[in-house]
Amino acid sequence: MNIYLFILFLAAAFYMLSKSADYFVSSAIEISEIFSVPKVFIGIILVAFATTAPEFAVSVQSAYLGHPEIALGNAIGSVICDDALAMALGAIVSLSPIAVDRRYLVIAGPFLLFIDGLSYFFAFDGILSRSEGLVLVIILFAYITFILFTEIKRRGNNRISNDKSQESKSFPAVGKPIIIFILALGGVILSSRIVIWSSINIAKIFSVPETVIGFSLIAIGTSLPEISTCITAALKKEGDIAVGNIIGADIFNILWIIGVSALVNPIEVDKKVINFAFPWMILIVFTMLVFMRIKFQIGKPKGFILVSLYAIYLFTTINLFY
Repeated sequence: MNIYLFILFLAAAFYMLSKSADYFVSSAIEISEIFSVPKVFIGIILVAFATTAPEFAVSVQSAYLGHPEIALGNAIGSVICDDALAMALGAIVSLSPIAVDRRYLVIAGPFLLFIDGLSYFFAFDGILSRSEGLVLVIILFAYITFILFTEIKRRGNNRISNDKSQESKSFPAVGKPIIIFILALGGVILSSRIVIWSSINIAKIFSVPETVIGFSLIAIGTSLPEISTCITAALKKEGDIAVGNIIGADIFNILWIIGVSALVNPIEVDKKVINFAFPWMILIVFTMLVFMRIKFQIGKPKGFILVSLYAIYLFTTINLFY
């Protein structure tokens, strides 16, 4: 196919992605209000799980087909992209600094750094085995269980009254945002896949190596749902959705995507790649969390610093592996 046709597909997919993300965030907000669930909780679990679907599909398929560089590079690159690009762009376009829920940051922040360090420890020898992948998946389900029980405990006696109010909701009132959420998610995933397909083919025309493709083009492509969701949430002044989505997506990328990919097929990657990717990921995650901790908000100056870090990361990636 002609390169101009790939570019046309890419432009159309970006437009479809932006519209789908808009409906996706709006329906997620409506669902959280109907069921009286904090928006940051919706972001950390529901939206994060949904927006990482492209990364999951790409990494698991890549591992199964014997492309470990793409499988691991996509997951690690997506964490870096989420924190240094998606969160940064959300902060830059937001009219006011994005507020950070300190209660969830205290829980999720240290946990995120812990699993980043643990995954680096597992991969340090150049191989992520099936047993190590299983450990990551088990930790994810333990984390989700902890979040669920923490939320139930927090709501306390309000749970009964909330349940009664939920029972009074008619199906159309509850069903409509759920249907929109599912359809919008389908649009996000489909448009993301078109972006990935177009980007890979454009990259192949210019003979770009798989390692560079995984860390950059595919990572950016599969992170487009998070980027679109974060920017849209920021513009709608829904900071809890934006922050929850990014932190939740990071957690899912490490525990769910890398974990399942290793279960499908042990990931064996050059130590040079491991010792480049993981330190960069930990540095950017740590920087983002520190910025969030300062005054529990993230605004334009912090966003520009994170984008600058991402530019340095991409420049270093291309120079080292291309």
